[in-house]
Amino acid sequence: MPSDRRSAARLVALVCAAQIFVQLGAGYWPALLPDMMRLWSLTNGDAGWITSAFYAAYMVSVPVLVTLTDRVDPKRVYLFGVGSTVLGHLLFGLLADGFWSAFALRALAGLGWAGTYMTGLKLLADQVDARMMSRAVTGHAASIGISGALSYVLGDLIAHGWGWRVAFVSAGASAAIAWAMVALAVPSRVLPSHPRGTAAMFDFRPVLRNRSALAYSLAYCVHTLEMNALRGWGVAFLAYVAASTGQRGELMSPAVVITALGLLGTVASVLGNEASIRFGRRRLVMAAMVLSIAAALLVGVVGVKGYWIAAGLLIVYGMAIWLDSSSLTAGAAGSADPARRGATLAMHSTLGYAGGFVGPLAVGWTLDAAGGMSPLGWSLAFGVIAAFMVLALVTFAAIRPRDLEGDRSR
Repeated sequence: MPSDRRSAARLVALVCAAQIFVQLGAGYWPALLPDMMRLWSLTNGDAGWITSAFYAAYMVSVPVLVTLTDRVDPKRVYLFGVGSTVLGHLLFGLLADGFWSAFALRALAGLGWAGTYMTGLKLLADQVDARMMSRAVTGHAASIGISGALSYVLGDLIAHGWGWRVAFVSAGASAAIAWAMVALAVPSRVLPSHPRGTAAMFDFRPVLRNRSALAYSLAYCVHTLEMNALRGWGVAFLAYVAASTGQRGELMSPAVVITALGLLGTVASVLGNEASIRFGRRRLVMAAMVLSIAAALLVGVVGVKGYWIAAGLLIVYGMAIWLDSSSLTAGAAGSADPARRGATLAMHSTLGYAGGFVGPLAVGWTLDAAGGMSPLGWSLAFGVIAAFMVLALVTFAAIRPRDLEGDRSR
């Protein structure tokens, strides 16, 4: 392997390791959601707003932060993002005491993730060739997926052992490790000058005219809506089913189930990207959408009947959701004009987390409109998510994005 390939491999390993440390606190809030709702007397809508504050801040800031990586060393933007994540988690553990403080500090963590997630991906995309990019994206997504999945059970264990404040402070300490790793080990880069200036840098019209990349990004919007609705409310849903049916998962608590869901979902994402390469990306994405629609409806109608039924269906549902996760992001990155890859990923991520903002809110509002958590309320909530995915499927099929170089289309 040539030296430049070895350097690229080391960069991939380092960025993936850093993303693991940053993402370890990702699931602490949703894992502790039932306890925090009781502690602060939050309604379902209140809880949905706090969960969605993270995605709202991400959605607003990511177009600026990720697009800057087309002109500014991505390392600098990444370190800003990780630093904001450190502060968001640390101050949550030290200061949060109700709705407004939790809302503001979850938004700060969302700002941090906006400067970390796609910025880390940009660090990789700029230094690997087109054929390697799909697998580099998958490795990046896998590291985040594994860490995010483990964060549910880790947050639950720390909170029940030492308290929820210690859990969030530990998440800040973990992110600080990632900051030090990148600051000390990733070399800085000098990017070439672009005489067209800042105004052209934030002109997203060429990105929106790229129909193939836009199709993957629109699908990613609803994909993230569905994923974050499940991650944000999965523990609460399982806790409700356990309480209403009198069934307890002694070995598989709600936090453990969501952890298993995330781990298996990450495996599904990796396998889904390999299937995209072998059988066609567009075909894989559409198949995953159909599966997730069916799974959402099953969870809403059948999952409320028993804890183990709910746990099993949620895991299947999660794997269906995650199946096209890497395929969609790789599709957008691979379809992008290399000179506008940062802007394309910024638009991709903005659309994605716009969906991520809506998903938890849609569940909370639906539950409140149905009179609270009940079999009918949960059936309607999952039905609303399935309806969004039907719309995404129709839109994606109509645009017909292209497969990537190296994908085998038939």
